[in-house]
This record gives sequence, C-alpha cells and structure tokens, in this order.
Amino acid sequence: MSEEIKLDRRMLEALVCPLTQARLSYDAEAQELISKPARLAFPIRGGIPIMLVDEARKLD
Repeated sequence: MSEEIKLDRRMLEALVCPLTQARLSYDAEAQELISKPARLAFPIRGGIPIMLVDEARKLD
C-alpha cells in the first residue's frame, strides 16, 4: 500500500542533490526528489528522503 506523505517545503528548499549540489524538484505522486542535472530520482520512504546515490533511480 502506497502512502503519500506531504514533504515539508522548508526541508525541500534545504535539500540539494548530493552529486551536483543542484536544487531538487518534488514528485508527490512518485514520492521522489528529482535531480535533473544528475538525471536521478531519490526516493522518499516514510516521509524521509533517501539522499544516497546508490539508492537513487536513474532517469532516462
């Protein structure tokens, strides 16, 4: 069962891509933080962003 959790806007503004230091965009439906420059999607599990490159999904 997928549970959508609203991400705190202040936390989103403070987080950056660990690889490129670029700002992230929030995909509420997929529960991911997207780094367009790195072409990675970082998962959010239980309301906690997982900011590990090894855990990120590669974007096409």
